Amino acid sequence: MTATGASRLGRSLPGDGTDRRGLLLGGLTAAALLATRPALAAAARPGSGAGALPEAILDVRRFGARADGVTIDSPAIDRAIAEAAQRGGGTVYFAPGTYACYTIHLRSRVTLWLDRGAVLLAAPVPLEGTTSGGYDAAEPQDPAIAPFQDYGHNHWRNSLIHGEGLHDIAITGDGLIWGKSLSRGHPDAGKPRAELPGVGNKTIALKNCRNVQLRDFSILEGGHFALLATGVDNLTIDNLMVDTNRDGFDIDCCRNVRIANCTLNTPYDDAIVPKSSYALGYPRATENVTITNCQVSGSYAVGSLLDATYRPLTRSPDTWLLGRIKCGTESNGGFKNIAISNCVFDKCWGLALESVDGAVMEDIAVSNLTMRGCISPPLFLRLGSRMRGPAGAAIGAMRRILIDNVTCTGTSQLPSIIAGVDGHPVEDVQVSNVFVDQPGGGDAAMAALDPPHNDAGYPDPDQYGPLPATAFLLRHARGIDLSHVEVRPRAADVRPAFWLQDVQGFTGSYLRYPKGAPGFRLERAADVRLSMAGDLPDTRLSATTARTL
Repeated sequence: MTATGASRLGRSLPGDGTDRRGLLLGGLTAAALLATRPALAAAARPGSGAGALPEAILDVRRFGARADGVTIDSPAIDRAIAEAAQRGGGTVYFAPGTYACYTIHLRSRVTLWLDRGAVLLAAPVPLEGTTSGGYDAAEPQDPAIAPFQDYGHNHWRNSLIHGEGLHDIAITGDGLIWGKSLSRGHPDAGKPRAELPGVGNKTIALKNCRNVQLRDFSILEGGHFALLATGVDNLTIDNLMVDTNRDGFDIDCCRNVRIANCTLNTPYDDAIVPKSSYALGYPRATENVTITNCQVSGSYAVGSLLDATYRPLTRSPDTWLLGRIKCGTESNGGFKNIAISNCVFDKCWGLALESVDGAVMEDIAVSNLTMRGCISPPLFLRLGSRMRGPAGAAIGAMRRILIDNVTCTGTSQLPSIIAGVDGHPVEDVQVSNVFVDQPGGGDAAMAALDPPHNDAGYPDPDQYGPLPATAFLLRHARGIDLSHVEVRPRAADVRPAFWLQDVQGFTGSYLRYPKGAPGFRLERAADVRLSMAGDLPDTRLSATTARTL
């Protein structure tokens, strides 16, 4: 980021000698810190003088950190972490200042505490990489599993902050982690490629850890992943603000995860993404996950969330404008017992639930979502057969999903989608209390389409092209219940509101859609029950091959 770009964030560049303002304002002295935290003051070392930090809190400057934005401070930080771990645990404290770093190595029972005004800065490496210094080398590729997920999912060590096999760790405080020089994992002017030696491509990478807390800090330009957590159990992510140039939180093969009160702007990729890849070398489900009270966006210039200017970002071949919440796409191990509630989607893609690599996705509850400026289907439920994983795996399953209270103002003509694979239907889905305002404008040619299946493709909703429905498209599904659903196209649209193909057991009640257009297109549908559906009389069909209502 240039000096001009940094000034837009309300602060000067690290190390330029001027006062830090905006995001970095308000750093506390030790005396002030203790005055606001009585418990710490009570733990201060006897006889150490007024304002001294407690013995269990280690100031990285005591270990040689300069905090000038130029000196590489990661060796000093590692020394402080090692000392805290040797004592049996403690807190490593970052006073206001800018700490230029390569890889920082976490230890069990140690907390990193970034005070307001402290910046952990990802230090630069040459564009051609470096064989001396720089970030830790990525783990060697395991040829047996490397083809089953993207490069970034297989590596953790080449990161700004790394931990593996640890327990009882935390990063907290009101400071900022700026991954300024991290690779995004694909070509990017001014940044080296992730595969080059000495290059880092993640802000925080954790593997096989337990009892982890991430609280209160902000991340700017987080690289390929602001957070990659793989095989992490008992993970709490609370009150983070992330304004990044690729993925936000990738929660892969994790159990007992709580994500709350976070705000993410991720125009170049997804915001909050539970996954279940094969990166551990075996399938492991992501389960017992709550995502609540979060805001995600995908159309603002990176940095403009943190400075609260929310500058629009123009779409280009390198700008995907995503920012959604998604379960998938990596889906070898499964998704179980997941609740998503009270979240705001602002100018981004909608909610996606995807299982395409043989995983079972079941027992999912979603409630209270608002979507403004949605540029994709509000809801995308996809069971596919990409099967990127070891040979012999069976096609997965998607079942027992409840979605309630969703409002969406969209810019896409695409309807919500619930789609399985022939012989492998999406099962037992209930959707209720949904209102969708969409552009409409579908013509007779769109209404006549029979969209491609693309079962083995990458599961994005735009893979089908235009679709022949305004509200919901259902294909290869069983036991679907839609109630109190309304779609309101802003322009005249001749497509049916609901398009069903190979659907066994469909109940629709209290459904509203514009007059003058068909309510339903049914193809190979059985056990269809309709009540209070537009102006239609209550209807029950045992089976039909092709019918428009």
